[in-house]
Amino acid sequence: MSGEKEKTSAPSSSPYVEFCKGVNGLDKVILRESRGSSAEVYLYGAHVTSWKNDHGEELLFLSSKAVFKPPKAIRGGIPICFPQFGGLGTLDQHGFARNRLWSIDDDPPPFPTNTLSKAFVDLILKTSEEDSKNWPHNFEYRLRIALGPGGDLMLTSRIRNTNSEGKPFSFTFAYHTYFSVSDISEVRVEGLETLDYLDNLQNKERFTEQGDALTFESEVDKIYLSTPTKIAIIDHEKKRTFVVRKDGLPDAVVWNPWDKKAKAMADFGDDEYKHMLCVEAAAIEKPITLKPGEEWKGRLELSAVPSSYCSGQLDPQRVLLGS
Repeated sequence: MSGEKEKTSAPSSSPYVEFCKGVNGLDKVILRESRGSSAEVYLYGAHVTSWKNDHGEELLFLSSKAVFKPPKAIRGGIPICFPQFGGLGTLDQHGFARNRLWSIDDDPPPFPTNTLSKAFVDLILKTSEEDSKNWPHNFEYRLRIALGPGGDLMLTSRIRNTNSEGKPFSFTFAYHTYFSVSDISEVRVEGLETLDYLDNLQNKERFTEQGDALTFESEVDKIYLSTPTKIAIIDHEKKRTFVVRKDGLPDAVVWNPWDKKAKAMADFGDDEYKHMLCVEAAAIEKPITLKPGEEWKGRLELSAVPSSYCSGQLDPQRVLLGS
């Protein structure tokens, strides 16, 4: 197979993948699965802004005040934090990947996944002159966003060091997923019990979580360490459980701004904190280091399943230990 890329003025749409314009004329891709689930991705930030199940119910939170205007990051959905999470470094908050216009990857390398999905898009971000002033490294970041036949949403990031002069680089990373929930006080998270975490509200001091599932009654901003590959978010009111499966991402951030911080954010409704929860698959505590030519892969798979209730409680073994 020749290495030449086929030049296309605009990608062609299919029943599964539609290229169109979104808010403010920004380029958008809509993925559709035959049973009715869908996802929307903006090329600006390679940002997933919508994920709906086969009943058309929105599963991600997007602020009603989200600003679709570069260079502002879009509030909600799944922002990508690269090459820096939060303020852990010299770059702007959460790095620059979420504020850049990505390109369609016309020539993605072979994908070693046994996915049956036809609803997917491959995006690519490369070093720019502007970014290399602040982060002097050459990289290629390839992202595949796919919708599985059962409506699962899969994001696979592959980041390669393309420095020619032998320089390694390090980065931190997160898929900053905003889940839509009916009422934050009726939500619990399972899979993070008894783990160590860094509390961002207490100068990143290290604590150990109690043995109970996480519930929410005030602001939370924690980085859980050495987390399992599967975490469950149970929404009692909607009788829905989100299952987060992750690979290559040892940490998990749990964030809700609560009322005071919500009021302080211009692009976030005052009461919207009640209807969202961020649970973010991440690599933060130990930055990823790549030598020239090396590639890192980080995968996130999200599914939403009806909660199986047993005396009003979810059976956590089925979700966390099941397939």
